[in-house]
Amino acid sequence: MLSPLPDIRTLFRPLQPTTRGSEGQVLYREVLPLKDLQNWIYCYWELKTLAPLDTAFHYRVVADGCMDIFFETARPDQPYIMGFSSSYTEFPLPDVFHYIGVRFLPGAFPLLYGIKAAALTNRFEALENVVPALSKSIASMNAITDGLDQVSSIFDKLFLTALAHPARQPDNRFYEAVDLILRAQGTTSLNHNLGTGVSPRQLRRLFDEYIGDSPKTFSKIVRFQHILQAKPSAESLRKNKIFFTAGYYDQAHFIKEFKTLFGNTPAAAFR
Repeated sequence: MLSPLPDIRTLFRPLQPTTRGSEGQVLYREVLPLKDLQNWIYCYWELKTLAPLDTAFHYRVVADGCMDIFFETARPDQPYIMGFSSSYTEFPLPDVFHYIGVRFLPGAFPLLYGIKAAALTNRFEALENVVPALSKSIASMNAITDGLDQVSSIFDKLFLTALAHPARQPDNRFYEAVDLILRAQGTTSLNHNLGTGVSPRQLRRLFDEYIGDSPKTFSKIVRFQHILQAKPSAESLRKNKIFFTAGYYDQAHFIKEFKTLFGNTPAAAFR
């Protein structure tokens, strides 16, 4: 059984944008896993059409510091895993689709299944090539007819089993660094060792192992996600209050970084 993890979800709530512009046609929703899993898994999620679409749909996934498993409900035998992303990603989807996924909190998936997170950074891969046993378990669900309500209890049992037979034990040095970054909302200086007792080089190795990128890149995403949660007003954006509060050195830096992580300007995102 894995040692208890810090409750980082009280400090970090990875947000994905709603399906704006497709109201009444596309549904996105999230449900919580069983309580024993909530330090590991942020949510189970569902993205589906409610009616056939007239135009092409591009679903934007913003950078959130997490790793996700996902599959089309008609083809659970073809699940994928998406690694840490240092920018937004867009997926072109057909006129009818129904996806279900699992969003793991930072560091959780590599702990449970023994993979190196950096091997999946900025890409997605067939799950059978990464964790064959987990892919086989998901494939055994066969076609999903009732969506997330049908699958969530199956997921709970599946991941509770993984908790009972983990690939690794948590590294306290890594979680101390993550805690400091989250408490500072991504604005912590990374010039030294964050007070964790490990060198910057060792810290980078730990983050490659469990996150998939550097502490600096993870901090950028934490800062970005904090801004998404804050939902700044048009006045705050206009008066440039938000980027000073979040530690950006000027407006151009803020807008450039936000566009990289979100795929649009702050003004358009919060309109």
